[in-house]
Amino acid sequence: MKRIITAAFMLVAFSTAFGQKYLTQNGTIRFFSHTSMEDIEAVNNQVSSVLDMSNGQMAYTLLMKAFTFEKALMQEHFNEKYAESDKHPKATFKGSIQDFDKLTLGTSETEVTVNGKLTIHGITKDVSVKAKLSKSSDGKIIATSKFDINPKDYNIEIPSAVKANISDKIEINVKMDYAKLN
Repeated sequence: MKRIITAAFMLVAFSTAFGQKYLTQNGTIRFFSHTSMEDIEAVNNQVSSVLDMSNGQMAYTLLMKAFTFEKALMQEHFNEKYAESDKHPKATFKGSIQDFDKLTLGTSETEVTVNGKLTIHGITKDVSVKAKLSKSSDGKIIATSKFDINPKDYNIEIPSAVKANISDKIEINVKMDYAKLN
């Protein structure tokens, strides 16, 4: 299933034959929820993403079941009760770097704004987030971002019995190391 989703994503992402495409299939998205009752953290190191440096467009896709938690029970509850990963198996983002034509990318981090559509739990929302881009000495492009989402915005219901354990503000951390697609 993962290969089918990745193949479909790549076909869509590479629909234009030319350009400066950068790719990763092992990007990282981490989320963190802090409350006085409990901290919850999960990591997904299997994020596929493409960045087109000819026009600033980017896309991400990830399988929800690829998030790993410290406790197996948390992972089970996340997939079955909250994310409903069988019903909504993936999350996606498709967007572009604002004012891309003015971007000069070097080895030091450059802050940019990325605008696009984030789809989680079958709900798509317009988002605008700050990100940092830089180019490594080996030619890779490193992209990082940190922003918050509210589960309620994506129709993720938190049962009242555990509402005190899960924050309304979930911190999302993104890190992509893109290699040039040859």
